[in-house]
Amino acid sequence: MKWNNALRDFEHYLKIERGLSIHTINSYCMDVQKLISFLETHKKTISPITIDFETMQVFLYELAKTVNARTQSRVISGLRSFFDYLIFENYRTDNPLEHIEAPKIGRKLPDTLSVKEIDTIVAAIDLSTPLGERNRAIIETLYSCGLRVSELTNLKLSDLFFDEGFIKVTGKGNKQRFVPIGNQTQKFINLYKNHGRRSLKIDPQHMDTLFLNQRGKQLTRAMIFTIVKTFTEKAGIQKSISPHTFRHSFATHLLENGADLRAIQVMLGHESITTTEIYMHVDKSHLKDVITSFHPRTQKKQLS
Repeated sequence: MKWNNALRDFEHYLKIERGLSIHTINSYCMDVQKLISFLETHKKTISPITIDFETMQVFLYELAKTVNARTQSRVISGLRSFFDYLIFENYRTDNPLEHIEAPKIGRKLPDTLSVKEIDTIVAAIDLSTPLGERNRAIIETLYSCGLRVSELTNLKLSDLFFDEGFIKVTGKGNKQRFVPIGNQTQKFINLYKNHGRRSLKIDPQHMDTLFLNQRGKQLTRAMIFTIVKTFTEKAGIQKSISPHTFRHSFATHLLENGADLRAIQVMLGHESITTTEIYMHVDKSHLKDVITSFHPRTQKKQLS
C-alpha cells in the first residue's frame, strides 16, 4: 500500500463514514502528510502497513524540534486516527502510536468578552452603509446564538423561523439543530434583509444565503475573521478576539446567569457534555451561590 493511496482512502472515510467537517478532515490529512514528508526527506521506504514504533519515535522526536507541545499532541491524535482506520480496514493489526504518550499541555481556557465589550464592538460599526447593517447582524448573531463561523456563513434565509423564535443551524457532520434567537437579533437581521441585502446583485447560486459579500456571494470564513478583527480594534479592545470568542461568551454568560449546562450543550451542538464543561472553568464564582440557594444542607431553616 502506498502512502498517497492510504491518505486518499482515509480522507474519503472521514468524509463519508465519519461525516467530519472539511476543516477537521484537512487537519487530519495534514498530520499524515507531515509523516509522509518526513519519510521522503529521510529516504525511508516504509509503507503505512509496515511502519513501526521506532520509526514513529524518531519522527516525533524531529517534530518536537519545530513545533510546540499543543501541535505535537494534535499530530499524534491525527496519526492515531489514521492508523486506527488502517486497523479498521484490516490493513494492520496494531497501532504504532499505541505506547506513545502525547506531551502534557495545560487546558487553554477560552477568551471571553463582557456584555459591555460586545456593546462597544457593535457601537464601533458604521451603520450608514448597507455593509454596516450586515456587519451588525453578523456580530449579533454570533453572540446571541453561539454559532460557529461555518454555521454562520452557511445560514440560509430558509433557515429563519422568526415566528417560532428559532433558526435552523447546520453544524459539524451536517447535523442540524434549532437554536433560539432573540427579538433584538431578529430585528437586526430583518433590517439587513430588507435594506442592505436588497441593494446587492445576488449571484443565482446564493439567492438563499443570508449573509453575502459585495458581489452577492456567500461570505468566507476569512472574511468573518476580518470583520471581527476590524471592529474589535476600532472598539479599542486589547484582547485576542476571533469569531469563536463570541460563541464562548454566549455560553459563559448563559452559565453565569444560571442556565442549565445540558441546555447550553444542545444550543452549541456539542455531542458530548464534556466539551461543554470547559465553560465551567471560566468563572466558578456563581457556583457558591447555587449551592447556597439550592442545597438543603446549606439553606437556613426556620425552627418552629
